[in-house]
Amino acid sequence: MKMARIVPAVVLLAAGCALTAREPLAQRIGHTDPSKYRRSRSHGSAGDMACETLMPGSALSTNFLFMHRCQIMPGGGVGHHFHNTTEEMFIVFDGEAEFTVDGRTSALKGTVGAPVRMGHSHAIYNPSNHPVEFMNINVSAVKGKYDAFNLDDPRVNVAFKDPIPVFMTMRLDQGLLQPVKNYRGGEGTVRYRRALDPSVFLSNWSYVDHLLIPNGSSEGLHRHTGVEEVYYVLNGTGEALVNGESAVISKGDAVPVLLNDAHSFRSTGSTGLELMIVGVAAQKGVLDTVEVKERQR
Repeated sequence: MKMARIVPAVVLLAAGCALTAREPLAQRIGHTDPSKYRRSRSHGSAGDMACETLMPGSALSTNFLFMHRCQIMPGGGVGHHFHNTTEEMFIVFDGEAEFTVDGRTSALKGTVGAPVRMGHSHAIYNPSNHPVEFMNINVSAVKGKYDAFNLDDPRVNVAFKDPIPVFMTMRLDQGLLQPVKNYRGGEGTVRYRRALDPSVFLSNWSYVDHLLIPNGSSEGLHRHTGVEEVYYVLNGTGEALVNGESAVISKGDAVPVLLNDAHSFRSTGSTGLELMIVGVAAQKGVLDTVEVKERQR
């Protein structure tokens, strides 16, 4: 692993961190709250979903468009459709759902996602008799622009399902994680994996990382000059530190990290802090990490 450059924390102010221009960190964090879910049908689906916008596009300055946290009701889902200016990924956290990409369908068990490039059709359907926990992430080729072309096909009662999917998938399986000591200059040993890399995407969507921070360990303080991130808490509890502000985080929370934000994460629970990290670059393929040396207290 290539070592990152170390810079003093005081450099951050010169790098353009607008600490006073934003709400406090605790107010910027999105919280999964089923009481805020609203039922609706999506792209010609046969049944309902219930969703909230966990992280809006306005939370970041890059071409991140939204992160929706939902439940797919029995018989519900997202109908078959195209996006020609955005890339999207459906994720199920539990149970099983039928994913369709370019007209081919496979039944997949969570936690699993299917990234879909611009210009490719996709859908999802819940054939079970219970809700399935779901997330939808969307990144646009043009800041703030969203498009959709519906095929009026809810993908109900699909006759043939491929046992092995013929499209890209992302499994967030702790068994695939690898140990990394002093990750980003942090304490202890974490377990980490880049689940999706930049070659998966055509847009500035750069990666999805999977990180497990055991109790007593941390991801070290660092920043990205050309990449913004959303840290989503899959499990556990911990502390987020962004530009000197700290906040308690727990399962279902989403933490936005902007360009040049110095950030680190620490586990505070006995089961460890499990995170999914979505990275979106300001410029296609330009990634960077700068470790930040904290001042001695």
